[in-house]
Amino acid sequence: MRKWIAGSVTAVAAVTLLAGCSGTGGGAGTEGGDVTLTYGVWSQDETMQQLIDAFEDENPGITVDLQVNPWTEYWTKLQVGAQGGTAPDAFWMLGDRFQVYAANDQLLPLGDAIEQAGVDTGVYPEALVNLFTYDGELYGLPKDFDTIGLWYNKALFDKAGVAYPTDEWTWGDVSAAAAELTDPATGVYGIAAPLNRQEGFYNTVAQAGGYIVEDGKSGYDDPKTQEGLQFWTDLQAAGVSPTLEQFADTEAVAQFENGTVAMYYGGSFYAQRFYDNAELRPNVDVTVLPQGAERATVINGIQNVGFAGTEHPEELKKFLLFLGGKEAAEIQAATGAVIPAYEGTQQAWVDSMPEFNLQAFIDEVPYGVVYPVSADTAAWNALEDQYLPPAWNGTETVQEAADRLATAMNDVLAKEE
Repeated sequence: MRKWIAGSVTAVAAVTLLAGCSGTGGGAGTEGGDVTLTYGVWSQDETMQQLIDAFEDENPGITVDLQVNPWTEYWTKLQVGAQGGTAPDAFWMLGDRFQVYAANDQLLPLGDAIEQAGVDTGVYPEALVNLFTYDGELYGLPKDFDTIGLWYNKALFDKAGVAYPTDEWTWGDVSAAAAELTDPATGVYGIAAPLNRQEGFYNTVAQAGGYIVEDGKSGYDDPKTQEGLQFWTDLQAAGVSPTLEQFADTEAVAQFENGTVAMYYGGSFYAQRFYDNAELRPNVDVTVLPQGAERATVINGIQNVGFAGTEHPEELKKFLLFLGGKEAAEIQAATGAVIPAYEGTQQAWVDSMPEFNLQAFIDEVPYGVVYPVSADTAAWNALEDQYLPPAWNGTETVQEAADRLATAMNDVLAKEE
């Protein structure tokens, strides 16, 4: 199975705005030998503070200042800070943005520190280790991961007299159940079929044996890739899903929560949200994704990385290794916030919400495919948003829309080299 990870990038012309950093670092100064590091995140602040407290207890003399910014503000500040030398010492990073920072020498290499500490990277999902390796150098240790499952509303299934999904379901089972569950009289749809990458068509493309990007080329003109797209457009054409216009008014996950959608391809990251909804909790559950020609799920996750311009590289490496270690993983698992990436620590996360079959997300790891990226992922993500909607709306065939997307995407990919 393809791992959907782009080759090495020697230059990133599209992102020269980010090139270079002043080397002054984002950490505070020292007083009496004490060091203060800054740590940038966009959520999970209570859990991250628990990690910081544990690290500080074990490392007197090092203080960590947690900096929490909302999603959009986080990335804006990070881009400016990386360019100007004021980025946090440690911060969260995603695979689709990683190569931009690595290619511009804005991340602290961790390979030597990992080797010296005797860290076994085999305890993490291989796909995530590969995702954050650039030019043979590892820049982070996985913090957590997420896979995609089939969430379903048991109350709606019971009302329609439809058997619950199982781990043996195929695409055909999904389509048949969606038709039975759809009830125009009550405004209930069998499934949500939005234009969604990570939770939607990236999974079915992989299940069909297709790919998004490989060796600097788009996979959208591959018939197998188009088969993976067709799964979703067929659901739209059958009228068993809300339309893209309806999703623009109310996002798919919200429609699943309010009981107007019976099935939802959703990430493990929604487990706590659904669990905290006291009215929804007893009515929903999850299983592994239905299979196409093969089994596959997108696997993605957050990595803790360091700023190359830090004033305290040794203390920062110690903090990053702690964040990637077993103790930190166990703390995260116990809170239920995420699936920790460290092998053998996930059971606490599964046990934290016993009403849900969360083991399904763990069971999918062996056939996980990494979220597709390249040096400038955002550029062709924008093209996906531009070229694919006509296929979902039925104004173009999948082949027409995807072929045009492939041409435009290859033009963008050619500029990355």
